[in-house]
Amino acid sequence: MNLPDPGPRTQALVDLYGDLETCRRCPGMEGPPVHGQAVVSPIMMVGQAPGTREILQGIPFCWTAGKTLFRWFNSIGVDEETFRRRVLMSAVCRCFPGKNPKGGDRVPDAVEVDACTGWWRGELALSRPCLIIPVGRLAIVQFMSARRLDEVIGARWPYRSPDGLEADLIPLPHPSGASTWFKMEPGKTLLEQALALIDAHPAWSEIRAASGDRPIDVQRRIASP
Repeated sequence: MNLPDPGPRTQALVDLYGDLETCRRCPGMEGPPVHGQAVVSPIMMVGQAPGTREILQGIPFCWTAGKTLFRWFNSIGVDEETFRRRVLMSAVCRCFPGKNPKGGDRVPDAVEVDACTGWWRGELALSRPCLIIPVGRLAIVQFMSARRLDEVIGARWPYRSPDGLEADLIPLPHPSGASTWFKMEPGKTLLEQALALIDAHPAWSEIRAASGDRPIDVQRRIASP
C-alpha cells in the first residue's frame, strides 16, 4: 500500500499547534494551551485536560497521572520517551479548567469542550490513525456513548469520523491518583484486558518496534502503585 508522504501533514500539525498556542477562547480556562509533539502516527491518544503541572511545563501527562499511564504502556513494551516521540498525544481540552470547590480538578463544561473540539479533530484529520486510545470518561464520550466505564473498557470498538476515517477505539480509564476504579474489580481486570488489546494491535507493534521488543510478563503488566 502506498502511504501519503507524512512530511506535509507533519508541517500542517506544526502550523495547527502554532495556532493552538495563541488560543484564548475560554475565559474560565487557565492556559497556555498544552500539546504533544507534532507527529503523524498510526496511534492517537486523547486525554481529558491538562493539570497545573502540565501547564507549567507545557507537556501532556508529565506528573502523577502520567507516571501511572506510562507505567501501563511500559508494561506492554513501549517506554515513555518512545511513546512521546512516536504517538500523537491529544486531549479534549488543552487548558487547565481550574479546581472544583468540592475537591479535584473542575470538569470542563459543554461550551468549553465544544470550543476545543476543533483542535483534536484537526489532529485526527491530519494524522489519520488506525488506533485511537481515549483516556478517561470525558475523552471516551467524544467518540462513543458510555454511561459506565465498565461498559466500554476492556473491549475494542469501531469508530468512523464525520469525514469517513475508520479506526479502532480501545478506551482506558483515567490514571488519576484520586481514582480507585482501575485498582479494584472489575476495573483492574478490564484495564488488563484493554492493555492486552492495545499490545496485540498492529499499530502498537509498529510503535513498539522503535524501542525494541522485549518479553512481557502478563501476570505483572501493571506494577503496584
